[in-house]
Amino acid sequence: MVDGHRFVFTERTDSLGRSSVMPYLPLTLSNGSISTEAIALLDTGASVNVLPYEIGLQLEAVWEEQTVPIQLSGNLARNEARGLVLSGKIAQFSPILLAFAWTQSRDKLIVIHFSRLIRL
Repeated sequence: MVDGHRFVFTERTDSLGRSSVMPYLPLTLSNGSISTEAIALLDTGASVNVLPYEIGLQLEAVWEEQTVPIQLSGNLARNEARGLVLSGKIAQFSPILLAFAWTQSRDKLIVIHFSRLIRL
């Protein structure tokens, strides 16, 4: 049996005053001994986990040391992205390794693809 945890949809308002209700979840990301708390959008339609540039910097990742280019699509297609593997912890679950497309986008939202979080 797989243990579960429910996360409620959360209402957020953007800088233009537009409100939306989306599935956000608290996430602790770690890169070695450096950790940061963040809120991630659980996007079941995404094909890749996306990490904003500033969060990678907070975790002391070095852009120039990431050598795997990632091609993004959609509204992030014009931004360069590189592969970065981090440890992620959600709620009471054990930490797991998450592969991200670390993008130079200044957006502050982390996008997590649902299938990346399933552990049997």
